Amino acid sequence: MAQDLAHKRPWLFASLVFGLSYPFAGLVSLAGTYEIIWKMLPLALLVPYALRRHHSTEFVILAAILAFCALGDGLIEIDLVAGGIAFGIGHMVAIWLFSRHRRPALAFSQKLLILAVLALTPLTAFLLAGSLAAAYSLLLAAMAAMAWSSSFSRYRVGLGAMLFVISDLLIFAREGQNLALPYLDAVIWYLYYAGMVMIATGVVQTLVKWATENPK
Repeated sequence: MAQDLAHKRPWLFASLVFGLSYPFAGLVSLAGTYEIIWKMLPLALLVPYALRRHHSTEFVILAAILAFCALGDGLIEIDLVAGGIAFGIGHMVAIWLFSRHRRPALAFSQKLLILAVLALTPLTAFLLAGSLAAAYSLLLAAMAAMAWSSSFSRYRVGLGAMLFVISDLLIFAREGQNLALPYLDAVIWYLYYAGMVMIATGVVQTLVKWATENPK
């Protein structure tokens, strides 16, 4: 199975190798710069995955989202605000992508969920880490809400965005409340990385499906 994935989706396979192994980077005793590069590679490698066979507008937008997140992964190790800005830009680009593919109608329960995400995410961030975290979380919550209300798969793209939200809230708990739990850093990373892989693969597969069903 791994060989098949490596052959058919080499960029995705490479991303998984670096992404799944990143929490163990500290065991290799790499210099700080190399560890930062290792952290950036999982999302950076998803950029050519998004563009490998398709170069239409939607794929380019997805690649931009992944690139800004990869940049944020590196910058956040140097400066928390700079990293947050990179992620914030990535969220704005993602909001643009998802807004281009809105579901024609939402069930009442789905609307309630979206409102809960929009209200509770920044509120929780504020209680955990203050006003700056809350301001960033407004964009994070909007991104997740738009992902959930888009025409992309809720159980791939929507759920991936929710994992991103949970990961960031755990970061705010760790930094703002000095939360120290065993393996917390690894849990944060895997939630975030799994969420981004779900978003990337979900968007790509849906766009390919749409293109197949509606050839020009």
